[in-house]
Amino acid sequence: MIKRFFSCLIAAVLLFSCALPALAAPAEKDYSHLRGTTLNVYNWGEYISDGSEGTLDVNAEFEKEYGIKVNYTNFDSNENMYNKLKSGGANYDVIIPSEYMVAKLIDEDMLAELDFSNIPNYQYILPKYKGLYYDPEEKYTVPYTVGMVGLIYNTTMVDGPVDSWGIMWDEQYAGKILMFNNPRDAFCIAQCYLGQSVNSTDTKDWDAALDLLKKQNPLISSYVMDEVYNKMEKGEAAIAAYYAGDYLTMYDTNPDLAFCYPKEGVNYFVDSMCVPKNTENKEAAELYINFMCREDIAVANANYICYATPHALVLESDDYDLKGNEILYPDESQMPVTQIFENLDYETQQYMTMLWNELKIEGNSIMDAYVGLSVSLALVVIYLIYKFIKKKKREAYY
Repeated sequence: MIKRFFSCLIAAVLLFSCALPALAAPAEKDYSHLRGTTLNVYNWGEYISDGSEGTLDVNAEFEKEYGIKVNYTNFDSNENMYNKLKSGGANYDVIIPSEYMVAKLIDEDMLAELDFSNIPNYQYILPKYKGLYYDPEEKYTVPYTVGMVGLIYNTTMVDGPVDSWGIMWDEQYAGKILMFNNPRDAFCIAQCYLGQSVNSTDTKDWDAALDLLKKQNPLISSYVMDEVYNKMEKGEAAIAAYYAGDYLTMYDTNPDLAFCYPKEGVNYFVDSMCVPKNTENKEAAELYINFMCREDIAVANANYICYATPHALVLESDDYDLKGNEILYPDESQMPVTQIFENLDYETQQYMTMLWNELKIEGNSIMDAYVGLSVSLALVVIYLIYKFIKKKKREAYY
C-alpha cells in the first residue's frame, strides 16, 4: 500500500512538473484566421529595419511569421500624414505620429483605443514613456522611438566650434544651409533662438519668429525633409537642422559630419505606434505593434534607425550597438534645454500655417507665388470667419 502511494505521488509530481512550462509561458494566441489579409502601415521614411546591408527585414519577417501582407508606405512630416488621414484618401491600420499630432488625432476622435491584451510586449516600454500628456490614460499609443533635434554640420565647410542656432543665419554659409520643410519644426528653430515657448499662443511671438525666418530665407539652399540625407552625405550643404538619430545614419556615410545640441534649446519628441479609428484590420494592427515590441525586432529597429529607444530590453541587450551613445543618451551634464511640442489650439494652428505659406512664397516662381498667395488668402478668410463665429458665440453666451 505504501509503495503504491509513493508511486502515485511520484507520478503526480512528474505530471505537475511537466505542466509548469505551459503555466509559465502560455502559447501565443492563434492568428491563423488573419492569414491572407493585408495590413496598411504608414511610417516615416528610413524608420524601420528594411533588410538593407545585411539588416533584418522586419516587414518581411512579419509576413513570413503570420502570413499577413504588409502594405508599407512613408510620410515625411506629421502634417502630411494628418492631411492624408483627414482627406480619407487612404485607409491605414498602423501609423507612427509624434506626440503633438497624437494629441490632435485624439482630440478629433481619429484614433482607436487599443486592446492591450493583444499587445503584451507593452510591458517592456519604460514607465517614463507611458502616460505622457498626449495619452495620459494609456489608451491609444505604444512608444516607438524618442529623440531630439540638433545641428548637423560639415567640419570641412564650417569654421570653428558650433554651439548655437545662430549659425543658420550666418551669411558666410549662404546657399549651403538646409532648413526643415515643415512649419512646426522650422518655427521651433526660430522660437528657440528667440527664447520663446514653442507652444506660444501669442501671435506676436509667431510674428517675431516669422521675421527671423524671413531673414534666413535668402541664405537657404533648400527646405528639406528626407532629402537632407543625400545633400549632407554628399557634401552639397554645410549646415542642416535635423533629428539626432538621422545624423548617426548620415555620419556612417560621411565621417566629415558633426553634430551639436544648440545652447538655446531643442525640441524633444516621442513617436508612437497608433491605430486609426477607421482601420479595417485592427486585430492585425495590434499584432504588428506587439511584434514591433518583441525584443529581437525592437533591437533590429533600434540599431537600424539610430534613434533612442523607450524599450527596456533593448537597452539591456548585448546586441544593441548604440547602448550608451552620448548623442542619443546624453548624461545630465550634456543634456540640452528641451521643449516638447503640444497640440496647438485651432486658432494658433491656422495662424502658423498662414505665416508658413507667407514665408514659402518668398523666393518662389511667380506661379508658385500666386498659388501660395491664394492659399494664404483662403487661410486668412478661414481665420477671420473663425474669429467672427467665436465672437458671436461669446456675445450670445453673455
